[in-house]
Order: sequence, then structure tokens, then C-alpha cells
Amino acid sequence: MAHRSPILLIDAPSLYFRAYFGVPESAARAADGSPVNAVRGFLDMLATLVRTRRPDRLVCALDHDWRPDWRVALLPSYKAHRVAAEGGEEVPDTLGPQVPVILDVLAAIGITAVGAAGYEADDVLGTLSVTQPAPAEVVSGDRDLFQLVDDARGVRLLYVGRGVAKLEDCDDAAVRARYGVPADRYADFAALRGDPSDGLPGVPGVGEKTAARLVDRYGGVAGILAALDDPDAGFAPGLRARLDAARGYLAVAPTVVRVALDVPLPELPTALPQAPADPDRLLALAERWNLAGSCRRLVDALATRE
Repeated sequence: MAHRSPILLIDAPSLYFRAYFGVPESAARAADGSPVNAVRGFLDMLATLVRTRRPDRLVCALDHDWRPDWRVALLPSYKAHRVAAEGGEEVPDTLGPQVPVILDVLAAIGITAVGAAGYEADDVLGTLSVTQPAPAEVVSGDRDLFQLVDDARGVRLLYVGRGVAKLEDCDDAAVRARYGVPADRYADFAALRGDPSDGLPGVPGVGEKTAARLVDRYGGVAGILAALDDPDAGFAPGLRARLDAARGYLAVAPTVVRVALDVPLPELPTALPQAPADPDRLLALAERWNLAGSCRRLVDALATRE
């Protein structure tokens, strides 16, 4: 079945973390004083996206495992700096309690939210991008998701690194213009460049421009590793030495960076409702958490998107 509107695939953790840091706690509290800044900001972002993108389908992806064992086994430094002293992800004390509220509101409205054991939200988004009928728009502030852009399938990234109001609508040409590599080579590029926010060291001395040149010349990390064994491959001596010293890292890093496209997910309801699924429950949540304005804006966006 062809869809005239895209499915909107939301990186929920990316958005609610941004909402938490973008809306002051003092500006959004429930009657009992509990901060709801992340909830309010997230719902307002969602309302803006529904109003401006006019999707007929929408799914929010969740982190059921923010640091999967299979990635850590390949690269122990993966997100290691974000592990809390007591284990688990280091999350602000006042953000954690807000996530269940977000999920309660989504359920009352009738918006699907899904995660999978052993996988990050990125992996859920990747799988949905290849299994749901196209077109698709992935919404995230995570650069790793540039790799999901696929012009042939009609998959774009709505990059919200500067906020939803300033989102960048990215196709393959936009990824090439930004990084000098096609979207399907972004994981190789990122592995070479590294990403401190994810604990990816990269290859010392290889920045974005050098990484892009290497990917363009050799096709990716596998081609680079093969060329290292060819004395006539044309590497500058210093660069060859750095790449050779990083062989062990390069053998695993692309797999760590690459988003999984085969997460086992159940059949999901993706149709976006025009009215709340449980209006009484939504009203109770709005009153309990002082979210009347945000809930109303999202409900209005759903009702008027046609």
C-alpha cells in the first residue's frame, strides 16, 4: 500500500533529553512541585513535528538497552564514560521520573512507543526505516542516524541538533555536503573520525576531512584495511602508521557504529489518531502533571493535520 505521507520515526530519548535541557525546571512543574520540563518540551516538539510534517503514521523509538552488551564486547570504551557509579546510564535525577509520564501521555493519546531488549532506540529506528512502508522521516539529534538516509527508499533524516524549530531535512546530497561521504558510508566515516560522546576513540590524527578522503578513495574501512597490506596503496607514511596501529579498533568499530536493521519487533499500530484514544485518561494526566497546554497543542495538531 502506497502512503502519500511519511511515517515519522521519533528518537524519543534524543528529544526528551533535549527537552530536559532546553526547558528550565522552574518553568514547568506539577502542582506538587515535580519538574515536568522534559515532558512539556517533548510534547511540544511532537506537536510541532505533527503540525509541520503532517504524517499519517508515527512511532516513538525507546532505549530498552542504551549500551548493549554486544557493542561493549566489541569495544569496551563504548559509552563507558556515561555509566553511573551504581551502574546504568547516568541520567539527571529529575529526568528519570519524567520518562514514564511521557509514555503514559503517549499511550493515552494512542501513539505507539516501542523498544527492544538488547537494542538502542537507534536500532529500532533503523529497523523501522527498512520494514515500514516508505516514505519515512527519522527525527533525531544523533549524528549516527545520518547512515539511515536512503534516497531510493525515501528515507530522510530530520536532524534536530539545533532544535525542532531549526530542523535540517537531510537527503543523501545533504549528508555528502555536510561530511563529504554518502549516507551509506557514514558508519565507516564515523569509525575513522571517532565520537567522544559515544566513547569511540577514532584513529588518532584522523579528523573529518581525512576520514572523508579515505572513505572516498578506499570505499570504507574494509577497503582501507585491505590497502594497508599493499605497499603501493599510496598512504602517506605517517597516516599508514596510524591506521596500521589502529587495526584492532578498525576491525570492530564500524560494527559498533552501524545501526542494526534487523531488530525483532512485533506488529505495530502506526496510524496516527486524529483524537485521543483515551480522552479521560489524557485529561487526568494533564491535570495531574500540569500539562494542559502541551496536551492541547498536540491534540490540536493531530486534529488539524489533514
